[in-house]
Amino acid sequence: MSFAVCSRPRNAAATRGAILDAATKRFTAESYDQVGMRDIAKDVGVDPALISRYFGSKEDLFRQVIDDCGSGQDLMSGDRATFGERIAHDLVYGPRKEGKLAWLLIMMRSSTSPKALEVIQRASREGFYQPFVEWVVGEHAAVRVRLAAGLMMGLSISKDLAHGLELSPEECEMLKDRIAVLLQGFIDG
Repeated sequence: MSFAVCSRPRNAAATRGAILDAATKRFTAESYDQVGMRDIAKDVGVDPALISRYFGSKEDLFRQVIDDCGSGQDLMSGDRATFGERIAHDLVYGPRKEGKLAWLLIMMRSSTSPKALEVIQRASREGFYQPFVEWVVGEHAAVRVRLAAGLMMGLSISKDLAHGLELSPEECEMLKDRIAVLLQGFIDG
């Protein structure tokens, strides 16, 4: 007498999501070179070949993790004339964004790896800087985008790391107003 082995149907989307979550945790905690596909597979309870089937190489998985942290495309989803005000308000009053901190940790831990650095640079260029420059347009758009990005990243990261701005309501308004003017100036040229 033989028995058929019944296997539970696999939910591809859920498995793919679990792999991506496990990879994000690994790349946030360890450098690119320290993370192995087998480690991620073990974390999820799947065969390493399944990771390759869903994502391709480790480099491709790493790129997907970076892309999943956010690209900044939402910065460009609005009227260019109100950019400074919108972004300044979010920088001062917006909630803490965990994906942003994960992105920073991943970048810091993995930037010593030539392979990872190439992926990071390509993802930043393709997913953020090039679209932002195209959105800003005009003379010296690339320089203005770098200035705006530096200001936004610096303020955002310092706020998140300090768990707030530690400013009075009046000082928060003053900061918001000044940031708005600076950012709009970078956008307008």
